[in-house]
Amino acid sequence: MAGLVGCGGEETSQDPPDPPVETGWRPGQALPGERQGPRGQLDLRGLIHAHSVNSHDACDGEPWDEATGATNEPCFDDFRRDVCRVGHDFVMLSDHGERFSRTEFPDTLLYRADRGDRLVERAGGPVASFAACRADDQLEGGPAEVLILAGNESAMMPVGLPGHIAATEAERDAVYGDASADNVSALQAHGAVVLAQHTEDWTTADIVDLGFDGFEMYNLHANTIQGAGGVLELIGLQNQAPEELPAPDLFLLNILNEDARYLERWGDVLATGRQAVTTIGTDCHQNTFPQLLEDGERIDSYRRMMAWMSNHLLVRADPDGSYDDRHLVEALREGRLYGVFEVLGFPTGFDFHAEAGGATHEMGARLSLSSDLHLRVTAPEVRDLDPGAEAPKIVSVLYRAVAGGFEEVTRVEGDLDEAVAEPGAYRVEIRMEPRHLREHLGALADLADREIVWIYGNAIVVDP
Repeated sequence: MAGLVGCGGEETSQDPPDPPVETGWRPGQALPGERQGPRGQLDLRGLIHAHSVNSHDACDGEPWDEATGATNEPCFDDFRRDVCRVGHDFVMLSDHGERFSRTEFPDTLLYRADRGDRLVERAGGPVASFAACRADDQLEGGPAEVLILAGNESAMMPVGLPGHIAATEAERDAVYGDASADNVSALQAHGAVVLAQHTEDWTTADIVDLGFDGFEMYNLHANTIQGAGGVLELIGLQNQAPEELPAPDLFLLNILNEDARYLERWGDVLATGRQAVTTIGTDCHQNTFPQLLEDGERIDSYRRMMAWMSNHLLVRADPDGSYDDRHLVEALREGRLYGVFEVLGFPTGFDFHAEAGGATHEMGARLSLSSDLHLRVTAPEVRDLDPGAEAPKIVSVLYRAVAGGFEEVTRVEGDLDEAVAEPGAYRVEIRMEPRHLREHLGALADLADREIVWIYGNAIVVDP
């Protein structure tokens, strides 16, 4: 910087200081999955509840040309590019009925042969697709292809569909559009995992009596509606004091809250004795907040929403390490899933399981109470944490389901080992005060001292 006046009054020149060297993870940086899960399982990261060009309300309401039916190719490319950029291993789509019912496999899978996609086929037809990542889109160290499974969100949300439930559009709509116990059973028999989407819209009796496999522990769309004031506050800052904005990918932290309706329903269902898997619903459409942030990317870009949170499935792959849609569906149905808000950082080392009689029981298991039954949690650390950053406070919390929610059993900083004294459904949360993000939060720096959920684990059920 020229023109500085030195101590002796002489005009001097000075080179600008070197920019600070960034070390370790920073907000908005995607990291490839570690893949190696506990006890030989594959830890696969991805989306459950996502909308592509096969949903009428995706792509700012213009996923296809109404006159010609032609796909919105730029939006198609956004989805395919961004799921690769964030390093996901899988996507379980949940496209809406209007387009989904009349779209045939493999188009439901966003399949493009000319891009090198690889179909999974059974009984002579496509059931899933490994979508190839273009070289420029692939996250460094991330997967070269993403396993895409079809699904539908109409009256309910069957995911992992290996094909349409019926031959004609009208017959398909009759099942997808009617949440009845018979239709849930038919979809399960067809191979889908049937979820209740938007948990706030369902009663405990609905979920139990209709026979759903599970429901959502969190949904970003519902949370955004609740946190609309936080969105408006940040948009106001962008217009009036942009220098006070948080890092673009921390935009979510002023919106993110733990939805009491979801937690109440979750506990209530488990307290009935019903075992059900729960999932994080990203619910990305790229259709809500087109405003650009300082990184030149819209608030609700596919990349941003896909990166903020994900589902981790603990998959039992074949001996050679290979897997397909069936392995993922099995893990989902059995509850070997935990949800992570990676906006706070990528975890390494997390584990939740039960031990009794010399045997290990994974998350999602059901077992009987015994005198030597222990629930064990290994608390994760933030991967690649900047050594110069303030350390986050990380707490392991064990909950037991009761009517209307959960009661806290115990909480500790670090690992947890709890001898189980009574039956019930137990789940774990890893909670965090994200102090390592303080310098990136701008005017929202106080959020660094707010305890918030980082990881939701699925339940282990202990019978009498």
